[in-house]
Amino acid sequence: MKSVLSLLAFAPTALAQAQTSYVDYSTEPQPNLTPQTVATIDLSFPDCSNGPLSKTLVCDSSARPHDRAVALVALFNIEEVFNSTGNNIPAIPRLGLPPYQVWSEALHGLDRANFTHSDEYSWATSFPSPILSMAALNRTLINQIGDIISTQGRALNNVGRYGLDVYAPNINTFRHPVWGRGQETPGEDVFLASAYAYEYITGIQGGVDPEHLKLVATAKHYAGYDIENWDNHSRLGNDMNITQQDLAEYYTPQFVTAVRDARVHSVMSSYNAINGVPSSANSFLLQTLLRDSWNFVEDGYVSSDCDAVYNVFNPHEYAGNVSSAAADSIRAGTDIDCGTSYQYYLNESFAQGEISRSEIERGVIRLYSNLASLGYFDGKDSKYRNLDWSDVVKTDALNISYEAAVESIVLLKNDGTLPLSKDTSSVALIGPWANFTQGLVGNYFDAANAPYLTTPLAALQQSSLDVNYAFGTNISSHTTDDFEAAIAAAKKSDVIVFAGGIDNTVEAEGLDRMNITWPGNQLDLIKQLSQLGKPLIVLQMGGGQVDSSSLEANKNVNALVWGGYPGQSGGLALLDIITGKRAPAGRLTVTQYPAKYATQFPATDMNLRPSGDNPGQTYKWYTGKPVYEFGHGLFYTKFKVSLARSRATSNGTSFDIVKLLSRSHAGYNVAEQLPFMNYTVDVTNAGGLLSDYTAMAFVNTTAGPSPYPNKWLVGFDRLGSIKPHGSQTMSIPISLDNVARTDEFGNRIVYPGRYELALNNERSAVMSFTLTGNATTIAAWPKEEQQISPA
Repeated sequence: MKSVLSLLAFAPTALAQAQTSYVDYSTEPQPNLTPQTVATIDLSFPDCSNGPLSKTLVCDSSARPHDRAVALVALFNIEEVFNSTGNNIPAIPRLGLPPYQVWSEALHGLDRANFTHSDEYSWATSFPSPILSMAALNRTLINQIGDIISTQGRALNNVGRYGLDVYAPNINTFRHPVWGRGQETPGEDVFLASAYAYEYITGIQGGVDPEHLKLVATAKHYAGYDIENWDNHSRLGNDMNITQQDLAEYYTPQFVTAVRDARVHSVMSSYNAINGVPSSANSFLLQTLLRDSWNFVEDGYVSSDCDAVYNVFNPHEYAGNVSSAAADSIRAGTDIDCGTSYQYYLNESFAQGEISRSEIERGVIRLYSNLASLGYFDGKDSKYRNLDWSDVVKTDALNISYEAAVESIVLLKNDGTLPLSKDTSSVALIGPWANFTQGLVGNYFDAANAPYLTTPLAALQQSSLDVNYAFGTNISSHTTDDFEAAIAAAKKSDVIVFAGGIDNTVEAEGLDRMNITWPGNQLDLIKQLSQLGKPLIVLQMGGGQVDSSSLEANKNVNALVWGGYPGQSGGLALLDIITGKRAPAGRLTVTQYPAKYATQFPATDMNLRPSGDNPGQTYKWYTGKPVYEFGHGLFYTKFKVSLARSRATSNGTSFDIVKLLSRSHAGYNVAEQLPFMNYTVDVTNAGGLLSDYTAMAFVNTTAGPSPYPNKWLVGFDRLGSIKPHGSQTMSIPISLDNVARTDEFGNRIVYPGRYELALNNERSAVMSFTLTGNATTIAAWPKEEQQISPA
């Protein structure tokens, strides 16, 4: 007999400076956990004034959240304990405990909320997708987005229309360009992913270890998850072979930041296995690393990805049946099952002696401890209980979605055509993204739930320019039926803008690409438009990059702009960049590879260093020539950058490793995070246009063993509004943690030798320093005990 009684469906600091589509492999009845499962009843709160719990420790707001949770779970009978282990937790009427839904989404706005159909609580702000937002290189912006989402989420929660914990952010690194969910991430670089994790999580949760949690963020997907269905390799059953070196160096540091520094309260285990062990049943990941090594918050909880516990049995076959998969996952450290495997099968595990009540209770206590910290039991006394619809309206009016889009847009190519001449009176707008409302929001956001969606066409039509619009062709179309109308529109216009690229029909959750070329016949139409003798601007939209080498080489393509999934104000942001009302300063957070890269080696090859057919992955190890490099981005003005010699830049200075590590590190979790120098540069706007300036600082060295990375990112920053002939100073702190390398055993080691710092891909403002002494381990990778499949 199933144990579920009823399953209701509803829907900076010092460091800052320094759903789903499922393949059902089972014959067992499984829940419908598609993204379309939205709230159908309002959530509510326990009555701690007059309800059955009112006289218990559970309702004592002065008690520790953990103690309140322990007191609550002690009141549960065994069936109620089972029922409380899934994402969809049924009510316990005898205790006055309402149903609760763990699964809410907040990737770049509220998703899986129970929105009304009109007026109040009918929408939430749609921000750009993370892959675009991070291109702004603005930490404050990321934190502010998280904070606004959290405010809007609490406002909806107060009227029972949203949960108190969210399955965001996605901090997997965008390792291979074919990945359909790369759009959800901050890019291919682990330093960027870590910075994004810190800012977004602290924005969502209300700070680092706040007295009152705002919402609980969930760092996902832990770990080594970056393939959906490439070449029929299902994410549900992928077993990813990852070396200790790559796991420590690339696939987990962002989770270290999320757990140790940002103090995230929830982590999601991923679908895939690593070296034979599914993540949800992987005690090395969930206990040895997460809790023993990284100091996961006391009552932080692990949620499986949705149905990932079931996948431990099928298709992984790590366990012999579902009840064993459930028991294995509980023991390994997966506290909550997004799904129903725990709720349906833990009674069997319990009856067969595979799991004890206390082991099951551990995860339930952790969940309710977080709910206590969130004020779930505190009624009107809860810090955020006064937020309402007016706060949603107020935070949306801050226009941060527009600011994020306009700051993030990347100018890939420009021969001086942009910004448009003031003499321009008419524009031909052509292509599948010209009026693509749904496309603006990417995935994990329903376009119907945005307050408005401004496409490029809508923005142009509201401008003073005459607009000649033609659809031209679809994303993946091979028909030329609409080419004639597009050519006609172009011929009667001063300037041509083609808006195309890729969208969620090509890249999405559950959908990888097999190539990274422009789909359909878009390039054919662009080529014909380029032969008309008119200025031609191409907007390359979508999350993943496509090979735009033909556009880079075509002198008649005058400008190329990457716009990602820009959110509700995306069209206006693109228009303001094109017309020069705002100046571009975004930089690519991924490499744009040539098309052959996607077919050179399997996308399931997780090895970063070049070997065999694998030319190396990410800018750090890639041995080929990219179309556009990681960090590429042009400006409308010319900037001159030089070392700030008047500010002790320490150029050529030597530093003793042992002495640096022996310093007091108040304000930092570990000594290696404490900066030992500042890389300081003066930035002068030598052109004639007001512009922001962005920069990435890279280090390179031949210290330590080979092979040597090409370079790696150690810092970034954004300077705002530098006037023509004006100057500002940028200072990027450098720590031993920034320059450490990872050995083959996964240990982080600082090697003595000479290092160079350089700004951006053009390597301006080069500065050297030397580290002396012996090679020193600053973080030892724990030894992994072999886990044997019980199946």
